[in-house]
Amino acid sequence: MHTGKTRLAARASLLALVLAVPPGVAAAQTAGPAEVEELVVTARKRDEALIDVPFSVAAQSEAVMRARGVTNIEDLSRTVAGFSVQNLGPGQSQVAIRGISAGQIVRDQPGVKEQVGVYLDESVISLSLFTPDLDLFDLNRVEVLRGPQGTLFGSGSLSGTLRYITNQPVVGAFSSTVEATASKVQGGDLGGELKGAVNIPLGESAALRVVGYATSFAGFIDAVQPDGSVDDDVNDGTRWGIRAALRFEPSDNLAITPRVVYQSIDVDGFNRVDVYNVLANEFTTTRPRVQLGGTKQFTQFQEKFEDDFFLADLNLEYDLGDVEFTSISTFTDREVLVYRDATALTGSITGGSLGLPPAVYLLDAPLIDTTDVKSFTQEVRLSSDTEGPLAWVLGAFYSDIDRDYAQDLQVTGFEALTGIPTAGPYAPRDSLYYSEVPYKQKQFALFGEATYSVTERLDVTAGLRWSDYKETRTLTFDGIFAEHTPAVPGKTKADAWAPRVIIAYEATDDVTFNAQASKGFRLGGINDPLNRPLCTPADFATFDALSEPTFGNETVWNYEAGMKARLGGGAGSLTIAGFYADIKNLQATIDAGTCSSRVIVNVPKAKSVGFDAEIAWRLSENFDVAASASYNDAKLTSSVLDAAGLPIQGLRDGNRLPTVPKFQASFSVGYQREISPGLDAFANLTAQHVGKRYTQISDQEDNPRTVALFPNIGAGTAANLVFPLELPSYEIVNLRMGVRGEDWEAAAFVNNLGDERAWLSIDRERGLRARYGFLTNPPRTYGITLRKSY
Repeated sequence: MHTGKTRLAARASLLALVLAVPPGVAAAQTAGPAEVEELVVTARKRDEALIDVPFSVAAQSEAVMRARGVTNIEDLSRTVAGFSVQNLGPGQSQVAIRGISAGQIVRDQPGVKEQVGVYLDESVISLSLFTPDLDLFDLNRVEVLRGPQGTLFGSGSLSGTLRYITNQPVVGAFSSTVEATASKVQGGDLGGELKGAVNIPLGESAALRVVGYATSFAGFIDAVQPDGSVDDDVNDGTRWGIRAALRFEPSDNLAITPRVVYQSIDVDGFNRVDVYNVLANEFTTTRPRVQLGGTKQFTQFQEKFEDDFFLADLNLEYDLGDVEFTSISTFTDREVLVYRDATALTGSITGGSLGLPPAVYLLDAPLIDTTDVKSFTQEVRLSSDTEGPLAWVLGAFYSDIDRDYAQDLQVTGFEALTGIPTAGPYAPRDSLYYSEVPYKQKQFALFGEATYSVTERLDVTAGLRWSDYKETRTLTFDGIFAEHTPAVPGKTKADAWAPRVIIAYEATDDVTFNAQASKGFRLGGINDPLNRPLCTPADFATFDALSEPTFGNETVWNYEAGMKARLGGGAGSLTIAGFYADIKNLQATIDAGTCSSRVIVNVPKAKSVGFDAEIAWRLSENFDVAASASYNDAKLTSSVLDAAGLPIQGLRDGNRLPTVPKFQASFSVGYQREISPGLDAFANLTAQHVGKRYTQISDQEDNPRTVALFPNIGAGTAANLVFPLELPSYEIVNLRMGVRGEDWEAAAFVNNLGDERAWLSIDRERGLRARYGFLTNPPRTYGITLRKSY
């Protein structure tokens, strides 16, 4: 058995080794010229080599991500099998694993919980739609745990878990890195980044690690204005942040690490391309004709997204000899502002449906969404020394979350022009839609997992988590577009069990087979009432019957079998897994017809069947290759019917689950060669393929879809338009090359080499009648990066 002193010293030595190796040459210096770098991960809340984890896990170091041109979570998803991200704008990414997705979550659905848990080290940071868009600088690695991880990570990990693992302070070692990048988007703006990290020893028992970064996002979307002028590159913005952690080791068996994290994002627009806008299009005869598409959108004023994220956590590790005690206390405070141009949506109602004159339906209509979240979480656990036949972990988890959400549609001048009273008990004058929705959620959980080595080759793992959830909400709606609902309470609660059983058999020293059954869980929630003043009688009858006050808990039973292998004596590695996921009470998001509302409906049964595979091979001292591929057949296996016995909003047996492709793959080839003593040249080419997808389940019905235009506002030369709703497949190719010395690196890169215009998700208003477009990726981008380590 290790003593506490030996175990903490071994961990510190491992951290020092990881941080001392210059990025990009880890494989050459730690594994030999013919071996692939082997990462250490903590997917089971203990240190293990990646290949020894007995279920499907992908991990990429910061050096690998940088070499492949990965700069954000969306880029990462294209290089990891079974992992996909739907881009809904900056800081608004929706994550899915293995095809399990219930539909696009949008800003006005604060009660919907995430299906993938997202963690910064040990601290949970998931927030359904608003997954933080964290900078990837000075990370040790990113881990993607595929399949339900509810036993160790709880409710948000229904289909998997994403973990950002940062570099920790290292006692007794000084190190620092600075990095600068300049870039130019083709047809767009200039961008740049400046980042730095420093590890400062403070005597013999403490160290401080500080990371700072600032990014200038290059805009590439042009916004046509009502007077015909064009504002260029409106989706530019900034992100800056700091992470500071202090590790204090007062004794050989105690380590205390307090940390603060702050990040601010401020973006002036969205990466949206408008194909049709009811206020600006090529068909209207009542408005100036405008040709959209390309990289253009139509707005009447500047949109904005702001995200201020603060986290403070305290990690305490106390080694008791054969048992280690760990405590993680986390406080987060997050404020998100989405300020968007809802004039097309509002005008489709005031002009298109109500027939009010242009002076009214052309009034600026900013829709202001605000989210303020404060949360506290506490986890404590005991874990055994990993040596010996039995390794175990036992723990408890508590969380207390307050989330205040509000919307305000401010149409200044509406009451004066129309004489329609707009002020209400809660809504101020000219606020046509107003809501306040504070949520409170508390959770308590107990969990445990143990692995027993039956023989030297056979391990059996069993785990179980019990959770108790309670959520309350008070809803206030006001305004002429909303059903007046003053201070309506609602609540939901659940007791949930999340078991897991894993069998791993080491057939040889290099090949391990594994199989598991595991359960994932997602808490249900409370539906908002329909916007009855906007509903047609038929839509109100249909969707009022569906919009139950609460929607039920969603569960997944996952069954999988896989293999992990070291190839060629360590020159390569292979991971492959096949899975079957049985989904119950899928929380499907649907549009409530003309009501401009969204409701969550439980679909009784769905499934996802497929495989994910990843291979890496170091062909020689100069060449290495890596590839990943995943396939999933994710679809509904039951229907939700209306009173006439017809499927509602695409909830039909056999329809695919949305937002995820059936097939995606990536391939990367790297080259490195010494050109003089201490100087290497390197290059990397990465190609990524993402298959066809749908944004919402209903997009599969009547696709392409014929939409009747509003004759008095958006039509003229055309009464109907046909809109394709399937998102096309796309390929992204990144190229990076440069030279590297012992402690410096200079690289040039071209991202999106083929200048692919990817459709990431359909953007629509009022059921496509007010706006039809899509969110897209940056065009071809050129840049240079300089990096220096000390």
